Amino acid sequence: MAKGYRQLRALWDALDLVFEVRDARAPLLTSSPVADSFPESLSVWMILSKADLADAAATSEWLAYFKNKGRKAWALDFRSSLPGEIGRAVESFAPLSSSKKNYRDVRIAVVGTPNVGKSMFLNRLVGRRAAVVGGAPGVTRGVSWFKGPHWIAADSPGILDPRSDARVHRMMSWIASTKGQVIASWEDLALECIAFLKDRDVMAGLCGTWNVDAEGTPRDVLEKIGRRLGKLSRGGRVDMDASGKAFIDALSEGRLGRLSLERPSLPAFPE
Repeated sequence: MAKGYRQLRALWDALDLVFEVRDARAPLLTSSPVADSFPESLSVWMILSKADLADAAATSEWLAYFKNKGRKAWALDFRSSLPGEIGRAVESFAPLSSSKKNYRDVRIAVVGTPNVGKSMFLNRLVGRRAAVVGGAPGVTRGVSWFKGPHWIAADSPGILDPRSDARVHRMMSWIASTKGQVIASWEDLALECIAFLKDRDVMAGLCGTWNVDAEGTPRDVLEKIGRRLGKLSRGGRVDMDASGKAFIDALSEGRLGRLSLERPSLPAFPE
């Protein structure tokens, strides 16, 4: 985090605007640890990415929540084109970056935690495939500038706060924002995830995609999933680690249906 923070800190005085990208499925869990450190004079707008994977009603609640807090926020599905409203909003900053003699492009930075869609957003913003995009955390390294129609934008490395609650990192692995295999076994991550989703009364609907009965303990459910997917070891026993990985992969990619881990009225970690 320290290196990425220093890279961003060096940009602050040169910026007009920051886009903070968060995952629409978990807007609080995926908030950037550096966002609260920006100077008050710097405008910070929010992008809720992967909205096509999130529960639509929950996303609407989040947009209303941030609006009530005076925050500009958009929910985006990056498979479609970027709304013209965002481009027009950025261009409104042009007078702030001009003088009587010289005009310069609006200077923007795109920040966020790993794998929330920063580079994909930047590609849409500048109108071309300008940054490396991949499915694994840690693809973007260092800070690079990219030219858009009326602005220049800096991509930045995804930053996680190593001091945050361990539960945050484990839950973020459920939506592929952290590397799950580094945090715990796939079996343990899946069992924790299933327990959480059962507590939120959404596990039955997700299991219905695979025609799996969601009754029983999290271990019972994971075993059923493993048998349904043919994740068996010698002797016909369920390979729980392979089953856990298959479940987490399907969940994070939206193959089990749209899901939100948080709502404004129901955060991941109720106080």
